[in-house]
Amino acid sequence: MKYLLGLCAFIFLFSCNSQKMNSKYSVIEYEATPCFGFCPVFKMTINADRTAVFEAEHFNFSDRPSKDEFSKPREGTFKGTIKQEDYNKLISMLDGLDVKNLNDNYGEKNVTDLPSSHLRVKFADGTSKHVEDYGKHGSEKLSELYQFFEGLRKNQQWTKVN
Repeated sequence: MKYLLGLCAFIFLFSCNSQKMNSKYSVIEYEATPCFGFCPVFKMTINADRTAVFEAEHFNFSDRPSKDEFSKPREGTFKGTIKQEDYNKLISMLDGLDVKNLNDNYGEKNVTDLPSSHLRVKFADGTSKHVEDYGKHGSEKLSELYQFFEGLRKNQQWTKVN
């Protein structure tokens, strides 16, 4: 009986490690920069094990932002674990984008009051990709991805750590 239990534990641990190793993405990071208004300013880093850090600067939690929020300190650093269903959707969206072949830069820089997004992806093979999108309209699929990240701010369980 104890050998059977040991074998089951070994198989369980091995299967967890092999799932992690098969992930195409080791780290996914999204950053939203300020605009000339009330755009949410934050950075979110998601690891292959679904653990995440959400660094909230301004305008992340209020549905009715005001100018008073400019004088408030940053909102804080939060940690959490992305729900499995949401993580699977994120991976599916990234796969659909063919991240490695995206342009490095998108957007029209002649307009001066738009937010930027930065998508940084580290792949399991050691390579990485950084996509900067001024105005957040690089493509329809990219815009959907940005909206998905914006939703993660409010639909996950976050614990404030700082």
